[in-house]
Amino acid sequence: MARLMEFSNEIIGLFMIGAMLFAIFIGFPISFTLIFLGVVFGAWGFGVKLTVFLMTLQFYNSMMEQTLAAVPLFVFMGFMMEQAGLMERLFAAIQMMLARMKGSLYLAVLFVSVVFGAATGIVGASVTILGIMAAKTMNRSGYDVRLAAGTITAGGTLGILIPPSIMLVVMGPVLEIPVTDLFAAAIFPGILMAGLYVIYALGRCWINPKLGPPLPEDMIPENRSIIWKELFFGLVPPTILIAFALGSILAGWATPTEGAGMGAFGSILLAIGYRKFTWAGLYDALIKTLEISVLILFLVAASNFFGAVFSRLGTPTMITELLLNLDVSASVVVILILALVFVLGWPLEWVPIVLIILPILSPVLLELQVDMLWFAILVAVCLQTAWLSPPVALSAYFLKGVVPEWDLKDIYFGMMQFMVIQILGLSLVFLFPAIATWLPIYIYGGG
Repeated sequence: MARLMEFSNEIIGLFMIGAMLFAIFIGFPISFTLIFLGVVFGAWGFGVKLTVFLMTLQFYNSMMEQTLAAVPLFVFMGFMMEQAGLMERLFAAIQMMLARMKGSLYLAVLFVSVVFGAATGIVGASVTILGIMAAKTMNRSGYDVRLAAGTITAGGTLGILIPPSIMLVVMGPVLEIPVTDLFAAAIFPGILMAGLYVIYALGRCWINPKLGPPLPEDMIPENRSIIWKELFFGLVPPTILIAFALGSILAGWATPTEGAGMGAFGSILLAIGYRKFTWAGLYDALIKTLEISVLILFLVAASNFFGAVFSRLGTPTMITELLLNLDVSASVVVILILALVFVLGWPLEWVPIVLIILPILSPVLLELQVDMLWFAILVAVCLQTAWLSPPVALSAYFLKGVVPEWDLKDIYFGMMQFMVIQILGLSLVFLFPAIATWLPIYIYGGG
């Protein structure tokens, strides 16, 4: 034990990171693991008294972070809009409107995924709902299972990127970037990714019409007015709600928390207006919101404490100096970090990556004068890609759960096609930073 005490604090920090990764990979609860490791390694490095002080300070600061109050409000908004059945109506209307078009269901899935992604931002919910809505009709219409699975899973991941994304709300305080800037910066990359998916899916159908044949005649309604009515009631109300919630934030009329509060209240009004509101449904939405919010917010506090101990040990400074001494360009460092994020995205969700890994690496980027807003969007797109990459690829299991007749191997092959498309989109944002930075500069005059 005496020899262990001879290690410098920086080396103790490396042991701390190794212990954290080992514990997470073998399945220990992340939040409690971070707190335990923070206490143990903090006491080892600089004493119990300072460790307890850091824990108290970081938990208090986390609870006082007003921006994070938007997380449960946006989550609740998504669950209430899901209960209102708006996405089902919108999907049915687009499906009927484009019935005679090749690959129409692919376009319908991706269009609805953009709207639903903006409404909820929860990948699991998006993939599940899209699978329930689209898979049965796709099977009946003779659509290719692999391309269909890839479209649904890729469309579902758009919620992690398209504002008001919960991940961006959490990422803002971590990287010390205004959430409003992140929302503005993510709009064009989100549209870019959705556009690339559409081009790929419809392009495949144009080359091989058997991949997405027109719908059977018995599924095409004769009365076009019904289609327009369903399209209006499925698209206009949620679009108005999202536009008011997101638009008020981007325009500076409301903070992210206030905008999220308006969205949550508006989602209740929508559920009432569509006669889908029930007290049991409200209770269920509140319980689900509580579960997800506690998971995220407790992890935020735990990771802040872990990060504070890690920083106090001096390891981030040592890592920064080592990377700077490699004598490589800032672009190479960004690529290396994105590769690390991509690999970690296989076994881990975005929460520990954003809350633990990014704070460790951000000092290097600041020292290299990297645009942190651009980098944040690159990380968001990269994490979106990780949702589709085997061996874990949680999106595959969400889809398999609601469409059991689809083989998991076909779902994997379908996702991997779109993973290549996402890497293309990530490369475009990397090569042309203005895709992410132009809009916040235009709105806020400097991002």
